[in-house]
Amino acid sequence: MQFENVIGQQAIKTQLAQMAEHNRLSHALLFLGKEGNGSLSLAMAFAQYIVCEKNSPFKIKKAVESAAPTTISAMALFDEPPAVPIVPDKNKPHQPDSCGNCPSCLKANQLIHPDIHFTFPVIPKKPGNTPLSSDYIKEWREFVSIHPYGNVFDWLQFIGAENKQGNITAEECNDINRKISLKSFESGFKILLIWMPEYLGKNGNRLLKLIEEPPVDTLFMLVAENETMILPTILSRTQLVKIPALSPTAIEVALELRAGVKIEKAMQIAAICGGNYREALNLLQHADDDWLALLREWLNIIVKRNLPAQIKWIEDMSKQGREKQKQFLQYFNHLLELAIRQDIIADSGETANQERTSELDFASRLNKLCSVHQQEAIINELDKASYYIERNANGKMLFHALSIKLYHIISNNSLILIN
Repeated sequence: MQFENVIGQQAIKTQLAQMAEHNRLSHALLFLGKEGNGSLSLAMAFAQYIVCEKNSPFKIKKAVESAAPTTISAMALFDEPPAVPIVPDKNKPHQPDSCGNCPSCLKANQLIHPDIHFTFPVIPKKPGNTPLSSDYIKEWREFVSIHPYGNVFDWLQFIGAENKQGNITAEECNDINRKISLKSFESGFKILLIWMPEYLGKNGNRLLKLIEEPPVDTLFMLVAENETMILPTILSRTQLVKIPALSPTAIEVALELRAGVKIEKAMQIAAICGGNYREALNLLQHADDDWLALLREWLNIIVKRNLPAQIKWIEDMSKQGREKQKQFLQYFNHLLELAIRQDIIADSGETANQERTSELDFASRLNKLCSVHQQEAIINELDKASYYIERNANGKMLFHALSIKLYHIISNNSLILIN
């Protein structure tokens, strides 16, 4: 995988490339980012960058060092000067990415490079067996190619774990020690990528000495989501690379180019997925839902005090399931936040270039219907409702109570949100 295949995170890509090019690379890196941020994809792209035969800064440095003046004796021995490696022009800007075409890149992209090793949570294939990551390497390659932004739950379901708990065993740690003790095969570098080191537990103590004093040209990459679940002794031996949430713009572009989603729907999903591309893909399951029309209908019913229509609306919404109910409330929150931004920022020209015109129009109507303080009160109620939905609250009771609260919040105004 190349950096260009990783969604967004341009600042992190540049940071990683500069760390390698200026020889500021620690022997152990901790890629820390929440689910769906692309931490695993970034780590794999960085591993490919390091072993690349053309663009790797380590390869270039060795090529420069080996291009020393040829001695007379050497020329006399072979009758011609030895070949001088081709070194990139220093005046030409270096592209901070792997070439994607050399043999090392092709192997790294297929996860079959002999100097890049992977460790991840696994389950026993048979009762009583000791599981190792190498037992699931074929499944791992397939999973990463299909779900590069998947989480550990997706992985465990992919290998048929069902209710079994994944683990990185003590035997896996012993196997890591064995692999790292071997010489590199091709690249000169040995790379070990540990995905979800939270599953190491106390077994991680077996790796402390290896991480603290690794063999020459050995790089550890730990890809984690929750640093509080990692042994402090391991944390203290790593260099932190914090991966932020993806920007809505990056997710919009990815949904359009990778998933073929229309721009309007991509913007809508990007606004409520919280910078989580995995969640954005899950939201596509309800891509045909028109949340804006549903919200307009609900607010009109509340403002007009149309109780029969309100009962029917609540009845329909209660049948949609918890996930869709949460998504609807998240979308309402998004529009309220957009309305508040419009109200606070007098000149919303920059926002207009980024948001859908229909959403901007609806947000302006919300500003006429409610003050900023009222909108903040509604956001607070929506957050509470989402919290209760996650804890299996009764849908009918929840939306009935929420409708009453919203009526009392906006009862001082009576603008109807018509299309």
